[in-house]
Amino acid sequence: MTGALAFRFGPAAAFAILLALPGCAPQSPPPVSAGPIPPGEARLWFYRDYEPSVSRNFATVALNGSVIGQVRPEGGGFYRDVPPGHYHISVESFGTDTNQAKDIDLAPGQEAFAKVLASTSWASSGDVTSFQRDTFYIALIPPQQARTEMAAYSL
Repeated sequence: MTGALAFRFGPAAAFAILLALPGCAPQSPPPVSAGPIPPGEARLWFYRDYEPSVSRNFATVALNGSVIGQVRPEGGGFYRDVPPGHYHISVESFGTDTNQAKDIDLAPGQEAFAKVLASTSWASSGDVTSFQRDTFYIALIPPQQARTEMAAYSL
């Protein structure tokens, strides 16, 4: 059907028609409405900036070794409300480097921000054909800076 649309109406018209169809338009991540932190809990945010020159793969985040979600490559994030305590934050990565994971102690009512960073140069090679592998890092970001960065993504 797409070929017939492009032939009859031209490529621009066919593209406009496809965008008008439900589910065909590019989808932006839905805004997150966080609400208050539940009593006796802490909140951990995980986010990533859109960087078109680095990995376009989802970054799988884990707390204490258990996968809790994925951060999208086009920017955005998610949060988890967790009991107060000690947490080891890591992200699945092809490359193994230093400082890829972080540890944090959370108190009741505390909100913390973990930013996923990507490197394309750490695990890459090639001469005639090249390749790059995902190498992700976690950075703990001060709350005010993180809120400013996340504001662009309606989180």
